[in-house]
Amino acid sequence: MADIPGDGEATRLIEQAARGDQRAWAELLDPHRERLRRMVAFRLDRRLQGRVDPSDVIQEGCLDAVRRFPDYLGDPSTPFYLWLRYLVGQRLMEHHRRHLGAQARDAGRELTLYRGAMPEATTAALAAQLLGRLTSPSQAAVRAERRLRMQEALNGLDPIDREILALRHFEQLSNSEAAAALGLDKSAASKRYTRALIRLKQVLGRLPGGPQEL
Repeated sequence: MADIPGDGEATRLIEQAARGDQRAWAELLDPHRERLRRMVAFRLDRRLQGRVDPSDVIQEGCLDAVRRFPDYLGDPSTPFYLWLRYLVGQRLMEHHRRHLGAQARDAGRELTLYRGAMPEATTAALAAQLLGRLTSPSQAAVRAERRLRMQEALNGLDPIDREILALRHFEQLSNSEAAAALGLDKSAASKRYTRALIRLKQVLGRLPGGPQEL
């Protein structure tokens, strides 16, 4: 995976891309594809796995970015990756609505940079990622109980706290990026993330098999 350009380099590439430099576009987009793939795979409804290819969703979002780039240049205050993530998220939401119709999640429950832009992080998907993988057959029952209790704990969290866990722990956004995505200041985002982790660790510490590192 290509290195993500720093602020100065990103500004230079954005300026070149604005002049129609296709190589600059590639250098802007390519370093973010793996992060976008992780985001799409994580938020894709399980009923659509095998029916919707994350690569197609990402490609659609990147084409939107090329077309809507003048809009971004008119107000480039949003970090480039978060803007790109928003466009890909919109495409993912369209696939959900196209395939699931009324079964798609209510957009009013979603917490993103632009409300309703993408599917929320489900407690089932988040629990699976936070717990990691237990490979020993003898641990299967313990893992199943851990996952159930983890989901219960996640359901008890404020929706914003669940979302910031997803952004920080799985999408691997920085605290600054997560704060911007949720419309929080950096201090509030950091406090919410720490508080949510502490609560989950307390839940796991009471389960059979002892505490597990998150």
